[in-house]
Order: sequence, then C-alpha cells, then structure tokens
Amino acid sequence: MTSPLKHISNPREVFDNLPEGTLAELIDNVLFMSPSPIYGHQEVLLNLASELRDLFKQNGQGKVAIAPFDIHLDERNIVQPDVVIILDTNLSQLKEDEHFYGTPDFLIEILSPFNRSHDVVRKKKLYQQFGVKEYWIIDPKTRRAQGFSLQGATYVLVQDEPGRIKSPLLNTKIEF
Repeated sequence: MTSPLKHISNPREVFDNLPEGTLAELIDNVLFMSPSPIYGHQEVLLNLASELRDLFKQNGQGKVAIAPFDIHLDERNIVQPDVVIILDTNLSQLKEDEHFYGTPDFLIEILSPFNRSHDVVRKKKLYQQFGVKEYWIIDPKTRRAQGFSLQGATYVLVQDEPGRIKSPLLNTKIEF
C-alpha cells in the first residue's frame, strides 16, 4: 500500500537521501513510499514503453521515460509516474545527467492493488493542478485505459476503454 510517512520532520531531506531506485514520492511535502509493482503492472508498463519508444524514434517529437524516474514539479512535489512523455517543446527541462524539472506533457500511471486511490485521486489532482496536458490511468487486470485531457484548468475524460490509448495530444493510438 502506498502510504504517507507523516512523522518525518524534514521529508525533503529524507527523500534526497534515499537510495537510487527507491519507490518514493514527495507530494505536498509528505513522503509516500510503496512496494515494488506486481507482474501484471510491469507487463503493461513494458508493452506501453516499447510502443511509445518506437513511436518517438519514428517521429522524433520527444522522449519517453519510465519509473523510477523523478519528476520535480516543484520543491514540494516530486513524483515517479510509470510513463513520462516529454515533447520537444519541453526537452530543455530534461537534464540528461539528472531528472526532469517542471511539468511534463503526458503521464501514465498503471494501477497496482496497493496504489489505486493514490493514482486515481491524489496524483490526478496534483497533475491537474500542475497543468499536465494528458493523464492516463490503466488498470492492468481489465486493461481499462482512462484518459484525461486538460481543458482550461480541469481534466475532462477523453477515453474509457480497454487495451488502447487514443491520445488527442499525441494524435495517435497506442495498443497494449
């Protein structure tokens, strides 16, 4: 279960000193840690990442990264989405020897039994607040993909179906 560690006096300092690869996020300056994902999660992640990597190799419009990879939205909010897409217009925020600093264009979270509300509620609200243009939530058991597109300051559901992502932002369809 993804759980907050509220008793820590300086969560950012603890976060900065965690070992590389630790599944941890800082949201509103509260540290959240979770266990490693299950196989179904990883299978969907691998399929999506492969499709997206191939797409971006062909069209050269951006880069793809997978978790664990830190996205520094600001000093109090550092997340590790399962898939991150950074379009060419934001590549300057990607530091080759570091992480991404700013708001990425497109994020995907793949649900695990222990992180459902963390991804569906807490992180969706956070990504909307920071202006992530598209946010996708995938349930590996049902293959259900829910896509949200930022319209003004609010997410609007653009898709709810199994096995594919039809992205308005990327103007493409990705099967998984």
